[in-house]
Amino acid sequence: MTLTQSRRQTILIRQRICKTYTRFKAVSRVLLWKGEWGPRGMELRIENLSKTYANGVKALDSVSLAIPAGMYGLLGPNGAGKSTLMRTLATLQEPDSGSARLGDIDVLGQKDKVRSQLGYLPQEFGVYPRTSAQDMLGYIALLKGLTNARERKDAVESMLKRCNLYDHRKKALNSFSGGMRQRFGIAQALIGNPQLLIVDEPTAGLDPGERNRFYNLLAEVGEQVIVILSTHIVEDVTDLCTKMAIIHKGQVLYQGHPQDAIAQLNGRIWQCSIAKSELAEYERCYQVVSAKLVGGRRRLHIYSASPLLESFAPSVPDLEDFFFVKLRSWN
Repeated sequence: MTLTQSRRQTILIRQRICKTYTRFKAVSRVLLWKGEWGPRGMELRIENLSKTYANGVKALDSVSLAIPAGMYGLLGPNGAGKSTLMRTLATLQEPDSGSARLGDIDVLGQKDKVRSQLGYLPQEFGVYPRTSAQDMLGYIALLKGLTNARERKDAVESMLKRCNLYDHRKKALNSFSGGMRQRFGIAQALIGNPQLLIVDEPTAGLDPGERNRFYNLLAEVGEQVIVILSTHIVEDVTDLCTKMAIIHKGQVLYQGHPQDAIAQLNGRIWQCSIAKSELAEYERCYQVVSAKLVGGRRRLHIYSASPLLESFAPSVPDLEDFFFVKLRSWN
């Protein structure tokens, strides 16, 4: 082989290597933006967050949480401080004191970095009404840093399909039904491969099939990133979340695994069926956890550490029982 032939062969090999690397780089970026690749093991650490509003309401009272990658349930009644906590983590408001870190990012001090890693679905969100779902999602993807046109188009199409909106991609958003609008909110939160995903009552307006589809999607995403699910549906936390917290009056009452919480009530929940007129008397005599109307009668769950009369049968506790017991401070 002559020197010239050797040089030509070397140049060809280098060109092939460059093409292969360029192709790999492009494919890996698309996979990253689709959420198929991404860093694992990131943790959100919240330390002593406090917030008191001008009207004197203490929304957060030294809240400390360690939230790992995966589905994390946030339970609490209205006014518990959940929305204040989520808005703070989403960089929409400032706390009075405390700190929060997403991996090595200071959530309160490096807001632009946090926003580049964030997906947020509030209970209510606004859009440009006459813009199509495809164009709006593309615009949001651009804002989140996906500047390559081809990669952005692929990511938008993939997300529209995942959220069951692809057939409606060219329709104006103001023509969407409530369920479709909510699915678009889910899509805009997921676009851009967020490492922190915050969703507030995400299934409002969704029918049962859409609700199941969305939770399957969340569970899939939650294998790689931190997903904070704020919901009043206790069963969703039981079924979906590996860890959870209960917040009431700005304070954390419990944090840990849902099954560990339920296990604390083993042998302490009793049930009976009574006439509706008897409810007040039972509430006066017993610690009534819940009273559900079934077949015209009240089915009670009662908390007691010791066995009750023969008219009460032991009941298998669930997370709803634990939730109400914690709110009422029945230890």
